[in-house]
Amino acid sequence: MAMYDNLLANVPTDLWIGGKWRKASDGARFDVIDPATENKVASVASASVEDAKAAIDAAHGAFEGWAAKKPRERGEILRKAYELIVRDAERFAKLITIENGKALSDSKGEVLYSAEFFRWYAEEAVRNIGEVYKAPASGARVVVQHKPAGVAVLVTPWNFPAAMATRKIGPALAAGCPVVLKPASETPLTMLALMPLLEEAGVPAGVVNVIPSRRSGPVVSAMLHDPRVRVVSFTGSTEVGRKLLHEAADSVLKPAMELGGNAPFIVFDDADIDAAIEGAMIAKMRNMGEACTAANRFYVHEKVHNEFAKKLTDKMAGLKMGNGLDDGVALGPLVNAEGRDKVVELVADAVSKGATVLTGGKAPGGPGFFYPATVLTNVPDGAKMLNEEIFGPVASIQTFTSEDEAVKRANDTEYGLVAYLYTKDLTRGMRVSEKLDFGMIGLNRGLVSDPAAPFGGTKQSGLGREGAHVGLMEFLETQYISVSW
Repeated sequence: MAMYDNLLANVPTDLWIGGKWRKASDGARFDVIDPATENKVASVASASVEDAKAAIDAAHGAFEGWAAKKPRERGEILRKAYELIVRDAERFAKLITIENGKALSDSKGEVLYSAEFFRWYAEEAVRNIGEVYKAPASGARVVVQHKPAGVAVLVTPWNFPAAMATRKIGPALAAGCPVVLKPASETPLTMLALMPLLEEAGVPAGVVNVIPSRRSGPVVSAMLHDPRVRVVSFTGSTEVGRKLLHEAADSVLKPAMELGGNAPFIVFDDADIDAAIEGAMIAKMRNMGEACTAANRFYVHEKVHNEFAKKLTDKMAGLKMGNGLDDGVALGPLVNAEGRDKVVELVADAVSKGATVLTGGKAPGGPGFFYPATVLTNVPDGAKMLNEEIFGPVASIQTFTSEDEAVKRANDTEYGLVAYLYTKDLTRGMRVSEKLDFGMIGLNRGLVSDPAAPFGGTKQSGLGREGAHVGLMEFLETQYISVSW
């Protein structure tokens, strides 16, 4: 652990409950592993059900005072939190790289993106605007206001340890809701390190609580069955999301679910190929492809297939792979052995069914959960990777001949998070975008994530939206008062 001492010296490793650090009630802890070296970098407290109840106690105790604060006061605290994260951006970026594996340049981008949610919701905190109007039939006045829903349980994944949490904490706090955050056990350090900054920004004790745990199932279940909890916000796999929705139904909780994806990337014959390659590298390789928004299925018009495949192969083959902290590295390791082994399996399956490897395709030896940037062409319809999230640096290419064919194949999935398409014809671009059954569309863009935009999907990709004004509404309940004057 010596090489991490300077970076981790001041990173807390206990539970943050009620504005204080505390050990797990039974003393349990778990190790955090650097995926680039497979070395242990920290030992973190593992919350029990008893600790989860203590966190709910703290959040509920802070609810009335936080909700009563003027919206501007809450907004100023969030704005201060944004400034503090930006101040410490380098430190947070290195911490993300250590526990997640992504290249430092990628981590720096995530830190600024995560901070932006606090700046955006600092401004949205003052825009909780209601309505007053006269009911046409009764003549009574209809007064509508939006009130904080209550204690919110937030469950976040490992792929964006900063951004997936701030995307939930920001709107919850802006709305007046206290939260209990259960970060992924692979990457708990980033959120624990954020807590002193939130305290410095002025977040009162109990308003934000963080409880890492290896006992996720019983811990989250206990919180979702506590009558004081009114919102559950989850980002992760569709499989886990379905289970949490079942749990949430027991208490009729307000759910916000951002689940899996299977994003198509469509390149039409009139596309600017160089621009499409640039967008493809972002859509595919952001966070090594470990993103629900990652381009999973490339559909390239047969007329431009060879040019696109060659240029994408050249770009992918040119990425330097290694420890994300090292200079010039663009491709770090996957987060764990399970994730790497899944990629190995999916590539082997496609190749066994006839796919051609243009670059990569084989995991290197040695320590670390590395997998090279890989391009496959001639991928057959029966390949598993066309129906499952790859969650790795692998681009699978198929060809198409007509617009209708491209749309039909792109929509042929249970997921509906995001789709990408490239064409110089704006009329075609808008027409195809409307036909695509996805919550978000990247039209001549390889990046759709933006705190000012409503992030979320259709079908099995989730419920509700994060970001924009609608993200604030996920943590509010609408109350209507009927009155005559």
